[in-house]
Amino acid sequence: MSASGSEEADDDLLAAAEARARLSCPSCGSAHVAQVLGDNGGVSYVCTACGHSWS
Repeated sequence: MSASGSEEADDDLLAAAEARARLSCPSCGSAHVAQVLGDNGGVSYVCTACGHSWS
């Protein structure tokens, strides 16, 4: 039996969560990082501990 659409979506969400869990701030090393939309529509990140942002 093949995976349903919702199972595939769950797998995508899990992969994204695991990628975020490995992400840390290059400035202070904190794992408290939020993913935000950049000015040009791209993805950027901001550290909620020190305020550093990067893309």
